[in-house]
Amino acid sequence: MSRPPFPPFTRETAAQKARMAEDGWNSRDPVKVSLAYTEDSTWRNRGEFFQGRPAIVEFLTRKWAKEHEYRLIKDLWAFTDNRIAVRFQYEWHDDAGTWHRSYGNEQWEFDEAGLMRRREASINDVVIAERDRRFLWPAPGPRPADIPGLGTDPF
Repeated sequence: MSRPPFPPFTRETAAQKARMAEDGWNSRDPVKVSLAYTEDSTWRNRGEFFQGRPAIVEFLTRKWAKEHEYRLIKDLWAFTDNRIAVRFQYEWHDDAGTWHRSYGNEQWEFDEAGLMRRREASINDVVIAERDRRFLWPAPGPRPADIPGLGTDPF
């Protein structure tokens, strides 16, 4: 199995890879998302460390059972041959209806087939008022083309 674009990345292909990842995660389909990773992909997500597609599916299933109405934007931060760094923000609410915006950075490493073999994510959560939400497109589903990325506004 392969997943273009392939390394080595250019600015254009790295940005394309980031948008593809965003669209996949916005589907909230753990099995579909897991196919973008190698079978033995290693992850660090906040304080959790795990490896392999079954663990990715289990993690994402648990994540999206807790984070309701999840909507995500990822922007390319930096890239090199087979590595990409992104910054991201996502919004979600918990079972009590409290809204959150989560801010973070990810570092990705890809194999020659374009599958991610390593993902490291650092994430911080902030409680927000529902009126302060910014990610309002229908979910699940990709961010519409007319809604901009994060741009230069870090927060």
